[in-house]
Amino acid sequence: MNVSVVGSGYVGSSVAACFADLGHDVVAIDIDDGVVERLNAGEPPIHEPGLPELLSEHAGDRLRATTEHAALRDTDLTMVALPTPSREDGSIDLSIMEAGVRDIGEALAEKDGFHLVVIKSTVVPGTTDERLAPLLEETSGRTVGEEIDVAVNPEFQREGTAVEDFLNPDKIVFGTAGDERSLSLLEELYAPLVGDREIPIVRTGRREAEMIKYANNVFLASKVSIINELGNICKGFGVDSYEVAEAIGLDDRIGAAFLRSGVGWGGSCFPKDTDALRAAARSAGYEPELLDAVVGVNDRQPRRMLELLDGHADVAGKRVAVLGLAFKPGTDDIRGSRAKLVIEGLAERGAEIVAYDPTTAAEHMRDLYPDVEYVDSAAEALAGAHGALVVTDWDEFAALDEEFDAMADPVVIDGRRIVERRDGITYEGLTW
Repeated sequence: MNVSVVGSGYVGSSVAACFADLGHDVVAIDIDDGVVERLNAGEPPIHEPGLPELLSEHAGDRLRATTEHAALRDTDLTMVALPTPSREDGSIDLSIMEAGVRDIGEALAEKDGFHLVVIKSTVVPGTTDERLAPLLEETSGRTVGEEIDVAVNPEFQREGTAVEDFLNPDKIVFGTAGDERSLSLLEELYAPLVGDREIPIVRTGRREAEMIKYANNVFLASKVSIINELGNICKGFGVDSYEVAEAIGLDDRIGAAFLRSGVGWGGSCFPKDTDALRAAARSAGYEPELLDAVVGVNDRQPRRMLELLDGHADVAGKRVAVLGLAFKPGTDDIRGSRAKLVIEGLAERGAEIVAYDPTTAAEHMRDLYPDVEYVDSAAEALAGAHGALVVTDWDEFAALDEEFDAMADPVVIDGRRIVERRDGITYEGLTW
């Protein structure tokens, strides 16, 4: 098939590369000249494992990039993978999305034949029906359900494993208004991925598909906050929360995934989607008290790390190392990073902060916190430090040993249970 993907961020670039890998001819459309140049050169615009290899293989062949929306006229369907950031009240900002749909509609005004527009971005239930489809009709001069159609195909890709998640999905969701042409195109698009594998395909309505994405992420975020709440209680009784989590995870009604207690979740999806669903619920007249509590527990976890540090050292005027700045391993994304709250808390305590991350996350963080010292290794961060807080569970932190010997006062507050307890370290796990 000929496929166009509008937007080349974390979702769009990985989706475009993966569809090319499945054998489709893909054109990535983005308004950023720099992003387009990198994609055409086979270079990823983001840090994502597996993406460099796919781009290197397919750029210039089955994958090309352009800033011209007119290119989508030569494709069978267009996937929209544009950002929907949060407003101050938590609701989603659709301005980028609507601008992109407007450009798509104007390009489709000059195309002959049927065309399917697929919403890959995360939008609250009703957005496609009430705002995006009408906008597409207005700008294209075509009727949705006749000359064009709109479907919802949410993504379930985690940063750091986006390529793997796309190629080995636990489900695929098709949200349509029932148009058989649209379903047929979506099934043809994913046919090389599904093959003879038993991948569940959920065929549902557009609103249901929009909600499935939110429900999926909010449920997982809730699971993390529940295990963190239990972990906090366990700590009060001197109980190892990880042993508790391992046992309850054996119950197939609970499952073992997302039961690692620690400093909490961050990133772009969980915070944004949880806030958006809370705001949407309130706009519909419902108070989401449980989701408010989920967010409250998560927001308190970084403060607990700092309180544990306070119990071992007065860090005013002293060097303190922050290990890990990306919100999770496998990415350089600092959106929603727990390290931000840790850095702010240390600054309030008058600490001299030194930070390290193995990716370019430090460059992004420097723009927000220029007074922090950023170094090139964990060893350099720990040298002479009076305390260390482990915020991201990079594998290399698990291998630290003699590096701790270079600390002036080896106090380690581990927010991810990645560092081994050993003699000579004043070690404090966050929730165990």
